[in-house]
Amino acid sequence: MIQIDDKLISEDIFAESFVCNLTKCKGACCVDGDTGAPLDKDELPILEEIFPKIKSYLRSEGVKAIEEQGTWVIDPYDGGYVTTLVNGSECAYVIFDEKGTTKCGIEKAYEDGVVDWKKPISCHLYPIRVNDYKTFIALNYHEWEICNDACTLGKELQVRIYQFLKEPLIRKYGEEFYKTLCDAAEEWEKEYNS
Repeated sequence: MIQIDDKLISEDIFAESFVCNLTKCKGACCVDGDTGAPLDKDELPILEEIFPKIKSYLRSEGVKAIEEQGTWVIDPYDGGYVTTLVNGSECAYVIFDEKGTTKCGIEKAYEDGVVDWKKPISCHLYPIRVNDYKTFIALNYHEWEICNDACTLGKELQVRIYQFLKEPLIRKYGEEFYKTLCDAAEEWEKEYNS
């Protein structure tokens, strides 16, 4: 683990390669899994506020699930906050393109300038999962079989996880943190290859 301020960063984030390959996986991370996407507490009112604005972007099944369950729900496994699911399957905010690839309805509304919030930070940061403990924050690589093609593409393009996730890491922790992270990655690389 590498420590930057109160954050412990798994060395996998420096070592592993990753670039989402939607042509292969079709966005399975938005459909598979036991619960919805993790949400920070400060994201809950944002979802409630933007729902009327993004409703027209969502599928009828997603709108129905949100209207019945709410814009977010409690994770039955760990008590955290997560996005609502449609029939215990895909995220209620998911839309599908003509090829059957998932997209985020929130992100589509963001791209169209309808809302100024891109999507939940846990989605933007994936495959990094953040655990917030009392005295530190852990950033870990969440290895999932459905992302094997992303790992392969990352290796081909020579892009490490922290490089692929530059934008969301800056969004969450700021430019200074990302610069320090890159410096730590360079030092780690030298040590690892020596």
